[in-house]
Amino acid sequence: MFTTVWTASPQQPSEGFTPNWSREGFWRQSVRQTVRPGAGGDRLRIRLSNAYGTSPVRLAGATVGRSRGGARVQPRSLRRLTFQGARGTEIPPRGQLLSDPAELAVDAHEPLAVTLYFEAVSGPATFHAQAFTTSHRGPGDLLTDVSGDGFDATTESWYFLTAVEVDAGRTDAVALIGDSITDGFGSTPGADRRWSDALAARTGRPVLNAGIGGNLLLNDSAWYGEKAVHRLRRDVLQHPGVDTLVVLLGLNDIGFSETTEQPTYHPAPVVEAAELIEGHRELLRQAQGLRVIGATLLPFGGSDHWGAHAAKVGHELNEWIRGSGEYAEVVDLHRVMAGPEDPDRLHPAYDFGDHLHPNDAGYEVMAEALARIL
Repeated sequence: MFTTVWTASPQQPSEGFTPNWSREGFWRQSVRQTVRPGAGGDRLRIRLSNAYGTSPVRLAGATVGRSRGGARVQPRSLRRLTFQGARGTEIPPRGQLLSDPAELAVDAHEPLAVTLYFEAVSGPATFHAQAFTTSHRGPGDLLTDVSGDGFDATTESWYFLTAVEVDAGRTDAVALIGDSITDGFGSTPGADRRWSDALAARTGRPVLNAGIGGNLLLNDSAWYGEKAVHRLRRDVLQHPGVDTLVVLLGLNDIGFSETTEQPTYHPAPVVEAAELIEGHRELLRQAQGLRVIGATLLPFGGSDHWGAHAAKVGHELNEWIRGSGEYAEVVDLHRVMAGPEDPDRLHPAYDFGDHLHPNDAGYEVMAEALARIL
């Protein structure tokens, strides 16, 4: 029985937050991506997504192996991946593709390097904008290049790769759905210090990160992904082995209407707590059968999301999450992350610096609070 042990939520090609290769795609190039599975097994397979492509993507080949850091791979661990027995395949438009299982023993949290080679023009690439992990690109077929010397360019995004599954036979995976806080903004790039990483280390359970920077509960965005009420099924419910869902959403729905310095989502609708509550209820309806935990919004006073209306709606939403009884359980992140002098501001020790996102220490505190109730 296969269990999903790593995920990245797909997004449509866009400029995103930092330079990336999603719009140009790949041609006669290889891309090597590093991922960190949350559980081990003796066999693995990968899931590729062309969710935002309008034509098939031709994949000439793929390999997987244990990462040695950077673009390097442990030579004896390198395995060719096949798709219904063939090395080459096509990812259908608006669709996804699962590889055949490969015989490779994987340990929990051991970094893996997945390499994809595109001989033909891929077109714009379905991707995940903020990986906070380096991906490598190089000219030609570098599927078996274990030294990494052939790769000459880097970004911090993942391309086409959306899941790794192993034959762990586990049904205790925890999925976190959210925005940039779940995605890991503010954590140290390349260090795996997101709150999903910290939670996996504390609990020993696979933790799937379904965060997208800037994501909203109620509205779609070209940069920030489909609204959570639409993407939950694809990004969480379809993955085997998930039994717990944690919801941390609503901050951008509230805060983008207050943001003036970087108007990346404008005109932003002004929402009320009742609309957000109905969005949370829709997630609960879709996730029936799972244990669903509600997370209160973190303090965000002093950030670019803060304003009189945002403060009011944020408090109302948090009170509903705490007191309605509609969530199976609640992790009160607002309380544990609040500063000692002003409960509407992040604790200075946990603040990345923008009064909105936690730093590494803050993500550890969030993971500790959730681990207590798992």
